Amino acid sequence: MLEPDPKVVRELLTRYAALRIAQAERERPEAARELADVSYTLCVMMATTAVHDAVAKADALLLAKGRAQEVGSLTTDGDGGLSLAV
Repeated sequence: MLEPDPKVVRELLTRYAALRIAQAERERPEAARELADVSYTLCVMMATTAVHDAVAKADALLLAKGRAQEVGSLTTDGDGGLSLAV
């Protein structure tokens, strides 16, 4: 299975949250359509059928990627990617 690009996932989550807030403040048909589109895209991208599951999986993916980057930056010396462990 292909893994979604974390940047795209982050952008979709941000857009999803902004649209949810906008709809809570004042419901508008165009925002509702865009929210439905973003929700559908998140579900497809995260291989789920429910938007709440998609959001949870997207959060987990971003958290895992962030941790992997932290570990990677701690275990390399910056010169050729060699481990600092001896």
